[in-house]
This record gives sequence, structure tokens and C-alpha cells, in this order.
Amino acid sequence: MRMFLNHCGIVCALGDNRHDVSRRLLNEAQSGLLETDAWSPGKVLPVGQVRTDLPGVAHLPLTMRSRNNQLALAALEQIRPALVEAIARFGADRVGIVVGTSTSGIASTENALQHLRQHGALPASFHYAQQEMCSPADMLAHELGITGPAYVHSSACSSSAKAMASAARLIRMGLCDVVLTGGVDSLCAFTIAGFSALESVSSTVCNPLSANRNGINIGEGAALFVMSAEPEQPGSVALCGWGEASDGHHMSAPDPAGGGARLAIAQALQRAGISAAEIDYINMHGTATVQNDAMESRVIRDMFGASVAVSSTKPFTGHALGAAAAIEAALCWLAMQDDNPLGKLPPHLWDQVRDEQLPDLVTVSKKQQLGRPLQWALSNSFAFGGSNASLVLGRAI
Repeated sequence: MRMFLNHCGIVCALGDNRHDVSRRLLNEAQSGLLETDAWSPGKVLPVGQVRTDLPGVAHLPLTMRSRNNQLALAALEQIRPALVEAIARFGADRVGIVVGTSTSGIASTENALQHLRQHGALPASFHYAQQEMCSPADMLAHELGITGPAYVHSSACSSSAKAMASAARLIRMGLCDVVLTGGVDSLCAFTIAGFSALESVSSTVCNPLSANRNGINIGEGAALFVMSAEPEQPGSVALCGWGEASDGHHMSAPDPAGGGARLAIAQALQRAGISAAEIDYINMHGTATVQNDAMESRVIRDMFGASVAVSSTKPFTGHALGAAAAIEAALCWLAMQDDNPLGKLPPHLWDQVRDEQLPDLVTVSKKQQLGRPLQWALSNSFAFGGSNASLVLGRAI
């Protein structure tokens, strides 16, 4: 049963609307990363910061005021009319919300603690609930007046892929007619310091699959979809398959054999009812860490052979952690739209220095195209603790 992604709102380092993001990704191949020490004082790092003005949150309860929720509102504004229509058609209790996050409002707590050190008291603008993981779903439900199921997945980098799978299950079970789903994450010192302590942060733009790769760049953003069992028009993009697996190999390192990754991909293909040979393009998890790229490239070569087009889009957006899977699904969604009839693919930005220890893959070059609409895309998300998720997106025929 396909779940149609009839509307998409996105804000990330590439822009605050689908048209700018698509243009910078597919036509200009323009990275959105910038160098700053705003979240790593004294150490300048490339980050995927959203630099556009965000919606205000003064109208929200104090507990819901955070930059993370501002990012979610920015994505919501692009698709709000479709949700208003869905609520009017089906009722507020038949519309659900499932989103992923890993930071929520932790940045608000960081700012409050800095204020405490300087002034001896927490600011009146702070409430602990701003950093609770449930905050994005609670805020979206409050903003829209939705009374259906509303909850959050927080499983690091697989969070929003798992949220989209859960949204599909809510519809399949008959609990919802429409679900607002995706993910949101915001930059904060906590995550940059954490990944830096693991020696996983690159001081230059990340370089996935390269022999010179040395770590990730952290990013932020939000991508939200209006999911339903009904397509709104011919050529609508659908979530056709998903797979979830846990290998439990290590707290932060992937299973070198990729057992969980293989299982998640196989489940996604099986649910979609297609073979590996039918996939046109793979959006890799592609973090540019030594171990992740080695595992994922071997799994792809084993399961898909040597001819499928692949890329990592993290040099464009940074690694948005809990929002990464939704943002990358949105980039696939954009590449599948009618305004891309020749199937331009998201390019792979790197120094093109192959790691001879890795299998050779067909990385997408700038402005590379299929010569026809992109029909089938696979997007991978492999998280800490061995939480693996894969999504298959397809165009309705």
C-alpha cells in the first residue's frame, strides 16, 4: 500500500523553500555550508546553518518556544493550506503527527545556562519543556488544532525515517486519514562537542567516499510531508517501502558487515514490491566518516551492483541528525517532480580521490541526468546504536 507524499515543506542550509533548494541542489550544485565558530567557540567549523528569517514563536506557550520549533514552523508554512483542508475534510481527530528529532530545544537550554552563569538566574524566557523530545509534535498539534495521534521518534540519524514509517502504519491501521510527518533538528553546541569528542567532525566540508574523508559537518533544518493513501495528481511521489533494523553492534560504530543495513534495505525493497535492479538512484547515508562509508559502500555494491547512481547530499546540507532522513527524502522528492523531466540527480560533491579500499560506485556528477523522470529512489539512514532505516520513494504511474 503506497503512502503518497502529496505536499512537502523544507528549510535547510540550501534554502527556505522547495524551489530554491531544488535549484541549488540540481542546477547549481551549490553547497549551503558556511564556516563559523558560533557553536564551537575558538574553532571554526563548516556547518549547515539555516540563515533565513524564521517564523516567530511569541504566540506559542512558553514551553513550545525554541529555534527547533521555529524551523518546524518554517516548513509547516509551506504546506499549511493542505493540512487545513485535510482537517476540514476528515476532522482534527483523523489527522496525526509523527516527526523525528534528536536535539529538540537543547539550544534553548544552552542559552539559558549561559544566562545563569552571567546573571545568577535562568531567564524568564526559558522553560525546561522546551528541550523535551515531544516538543515538535506538541507544538505542531497546538498550532494546527490537531487531536489525532501526535508523537516523536528520537533514534539519532534514523529518527525521521522511522517517523515516516510510523506515519504510514497509522494510515494502514486505519487510525488516521492524513499524517503530517518528517523531521526537524537545530544546531547546538551539545551535538558539535559530542561528535568532536568522538573525533568525527571535519574541519573542512565533508568528503564522502574519498580516501581523504575525515568526518562529518553538523547541520540543521526541517522537512515535513502531508502523507495520505490518496494521490492528489498523476505523478505524485509516494513512500512505497520502508525497512527498519537494529544490528546492536556498537554504540557509535556501524557493523562492518552491514547486517542491519542490508536487512533494512531488503525490507524496504520488499514492501515496495520492486527489485534492487529497478532503483534509479540511492541517496546514501554518506556521513564521510571512515567506518560508515566503508560499510555502506560495500552493502550497496553487494546488493545493487556497480551501475546504480549514488550520492551523499550531506556536503550540501550538513548532517541534520534527527532531521537528516526527512531532508534527504525531501531532496529525492524534489528530484522526482514534474519540473525535473530529464531526471537530474542530486550530485556527489567530493574531491574525487577514490579510496582503493572501497568498492567502486557510480557517484553522480554535477548536472548528471537520467534522460527521463526519476522513478525509484532509495534513501538510507544508519544511526548510532545500530538503528538502521531505509526508504523507497516512487513516482505514481
